[in-house]
Amino acid sequence: MSSDVIINVAAEDEAPAQATQPKKKKLIIIALAVVAVLIAAGAGAYVMLGGKKADTEHGAEAPAAEGGHGKEGASADAYVEAPTMLVNLRTADGEARFLKMRFIVVATDAKKAADLKAKLPAVLDALQPFLRELRPEDLNGSAALFRVKEEMMVRATEALGPGMVRDILIQDLVQQ
Repeated sequence: MSSDVIINVAAEDEAPAQATQPKKKKLIIIALAVVAVLIAAGAGAYVMLGGKKADTEHGAEAPAAEGGHGKEGASADAYVEAPTMLVNLRTADGEARFLKMRFIVVATDAKKAADLKAKLPAVLDALQPFLRELRPEDLNGSAALFRVKEEMMVRATEALGPGMVRDILIQDLVQQ
């Protein structure tokens, strides 16, 4: 009979140990999620602060390059507005869905803005296949805009060459 007691005690000791394993897994997952959020927040702050530093550096150089017209004159030439794009979205049920997008391409400097304007049709041509392959689900959530913007940057850089595009500014993104 004493062996029955030992077996029962062992069985009772294993049950609490098994119950703590899912708790440990949950704690590990929560800890990893917190670390990921902190890394993302740090990266975002780094990018935001780095972007402001770059703008002030270019602003300091702009008066000399533009003959003293100031930062407004130099930065106005660096923005190239693309025509509004209207594309079909890919749907599983065959229902007609459209994406209307208006965006601005930011040149790395005012001198390259003229080249960017001349090559804008190549940028639009590079963006068409990507935008047409989007599904309505791809545009849901706050991270969707970031993913679309990053893919547009990659395709614009491929079409124009490295060192031409600093950023893509999405003005309107309407799904119908």
